[in-house]
Amino acid sequence: MKMPNLNNELPVSDDEVPGLRVPHSPRGTPPRQTSLAEVMETARSVSNLSIAHEIVVNRDFRFKQNSPTPDSLEGRVKEIVHRAFWDSLEAQLAHSPPDYSHAIKLLQEIKETLLSLLLPAHSRLRSRIEEALDMDLIRQQTEHGALDLPRVAGFVIGTMATLCAPVRDDEIRGLRELRDPAPLLREILRVLGLMKVDMVNFTVQSLRPHLLQQSVQYERAKFQEILDKQPDALDHTTAWLNRAVQEAATAPSNKGPGKTSTSPSPAILSPSAVLDQAYLSLLRWDPDCQLYPETVQMDRSRLDELKRCVDVLTLMASVLLVTSNQCGGNVFPLPGFVGKLKQVIAALLEGSHHR
Repeated sequence: MKMPNLNNELPVSDDEVPGLRVPHSPRGTPPRQTSLAEVMETARSVSNLSIAHEIVVNRDFRFKQNSPTPDSLEGRVKEIVHRAFWDSLEAQLAHSPPDYSHAIKLLQEIKETLLSLLLPAHSRLRSRIEEALDMDLIRQQTEHGALDLPRVAGFVIGTMATLCAPVRDDEIRGLRELRDPAPLLREILRVLGLMKVDMVNFTVQSLRPHLLQQSVQYERAKFQEILDKQPDALDHTTAWLNRAVQEAATAPSNKGPGKTSTSPSPAILSPSAVLDQAYLSLLRWDPDCQLYPETVQMDRSRLDELKRCVDVLTLMASVLLVTSNQCGGNVFPLPGFVGKLKQVIAALLEGSHHR
């Protein structure tokens, strides 16, 4: 597939590069109104694309449990609601005879979570869970006052110890020390939530080699889906590449001996030269500019960090050069002077990109 000619006056060479097809829209046709369903579908596509891209480029990518900060409104509301629920459960279990209505619902949730953590090869363990946490039998036992909740909790903890990652061993030991049923059920659910996140991260790491093989085709297909629904979805990218073509064509490296900027024949640019110029421009990007290219938006935080490093190195090299020119003969030969000066400059510039 040939790279589209982004500017009629500046031809690009015919190297094989990936491209995206812009849907045809007749001139004079008013823009089609986008429905809410299409917007939501596009948002889901972008979300899936962002997650897949992050898994591929970041080998340390991990999902984390979403926990609001305690001093936030969401955190305070969550704490109040949870406290009320667990206080109610504790009061129900303290009745004589105990009221297991809420406890049964929690046991059902625990059973479903344990089953979701199983792999296809765990058929025997699945049968044991189904047998030990038979909800119909448990309801009958509660009706006749024969439910042995500590025994059920012991089976759950033992199963969790079998399925959990080694990093959760301390959590499992803490569960074995609890005796009060309400706090025990609460902690079991908390640790199960951590185990679910561990399982998701394990699955992500297992799939990462396969995603690496298919990432280019997947991202290209996803961008094409978005472009089919929203033809203007890559306008910023088009403008970005157009500027790169102009800058690459006027760069000194593209002018041979005797050539000037007024030469009648336009420079023949390779796609690599255009992309190099485009990505270099991102290292000089104005942070206040809202026209960031859509195709690199997912990597903006990494590119901004790289830009910060380039700025710091540029300033550091400038200070070292000025110092060398002004008093290099006297102080530069001193042992450790250059290293100490670089440390001082780095300390002074620390956090400067936030100011």
